[in-house]
Amino acid sequence: QVQLVESGGGLVQVGGSLRLSCVASGWTLSNYALGWFRQAPGMEREFVASILANTDFKYLVDSLKGRFAISRDNAKSTVYLQMNNLRPEDTAVYYCARAPSVYFKDPRKFNVWGQGTQVTVSS
Repeated sequence: QVQLVESGGGLVQVGGSLRLSCVASGWTLSNYALGWFRQAPGMEREFVASILANTDFKYLVDSLKGRFAISRDNAKSTVYLQMNNLRPEDTAVYYCARAPSVYFKDPRKFNVWGQGTQVTVSS
C-alpha cells in the first residue's frame, strides 16, 4: 500500500524553526519525486518544494529560499522540510505528495498525498 505520513508540525513562535518529516512506504523511492505543499485557511494549496530520490535535483519556490530547505534520507525513505525564521504567514497545513520524477516541478502531477501536518506560527 502506497502511503505518505507527515509529522513534525506544531505551534511555534515567530522566528522559530520546525523540521517536518514525510515517511514513504509501499514503493521504492527511485523514479518518483516527493514534494511539500501547504494550504492556509481559505487559501488554495501552494507548492513549496520537491526533491528527486536518485539525484541532487531539488526545487524550492523563490519566495521561501533562504528560510526553507528540502532534503531526503533514502535509507529511511524520508523527506524533510526544514523551516527556519518562521512567520505568521507560514501557518498552514503542510502536505507531502508524490509525483513521477520527470514532473518534480509540476504541482499538477503530484497525485499521492499524505494526511497533512498542522504548522501554526504565533506572534
